[in-house]
Amino acid sequence: MSKLKRNERIGAIVKILCDSPNKVFTLNYFTLIFDSAKSTISEDLVIVKKIMEELSLGKVVTIAGASGGAKYVPMMGREEKHALIEQICEDIKKPERVMPGKYLYMADILYNPVYTKGIGDIFAEKFSEDHTKVDYVLTIETKGIPIAMMTARGLNVPLVIARHENKVTEGSKISINYISGSTGSLQTMYISKKAIKKDSNVLIVDDFMKAGGSAKGMTQLVQEMDCKVAGICVLFDTTVPSQKLVDKYISLIKYEGIDTNDEILVHPNYEYL
Repeated sequence: MSKLKRNERIGAIVKILCDSPNKVFTLNYFTLIFDSAKSTISEDLVIVKKIMEELSLGKVVTIAGASGGAKYVPMMGREEKHALIEQICEDIKKPERVMPGKYLYMADILYNPVYTKGIGDIFAEKFSEDHTKVDYVLTIETKGIPIAMMTARGLNVPLVIARHENKVTEGSKISINYISGSTGSLQTMYISKKAIKKDSNVLIVDDFMKAGGSAKGMTQLVQEMDCKVAGICVLFDTTVPSQKLVDKYISLIKYEGIDTNDEILVHPNYEYL
């Protein structure tokens, strides 16, 4: 391959970094691809870093030293975050979403890749710093999986799914019983003993929180695995009950319920945006 011009190298570097968020690429990796000196690649990375930050497209972290390199951290500007969550709220407010029993139809939102990628990037950004290092993302089947997957991608860590049923194909399990905040019923969740290594930091991600029963159950699972909970993230939570079964969590949308006119009361939680 012939030598690439600087603008061509920069385009390729941006593509490589953005395709693998939070993965460190060494200078040697780029020098071999582009057949260029380390000093040249370092100058390219400075330009990439400046462009990404000026346009709020993310953050490029450079790592010094003999084995140094760079990694891309998903980041969104404040206005972009607000616009995304406000758009989701407007989508939720559509009256046709109200189903019998005052339930909301949410599948099209939770499985929309544009929404889930943006939500995952918001969560990943908050836990990409070294002092909050995350080794795994944990969710419970099934609606929280897309958001959790995008969060795991942004953090470059494995996704682990707690199951409602004991599947023999996953080997020996750890199980706990918990009270579902949505239904008030006693349920069981299972996780394979091989899914998470001991002493890991685990980020819990889910789509919805009412009383916090599922989040509390996943917290107990993490503790049973001799691991630590790095944080809890949900797309939206209810304002009632105000006291949840978990103390600290991040919620992007507040859901107040459906009034007598079938108007859906929901608004962004700007505290975390």
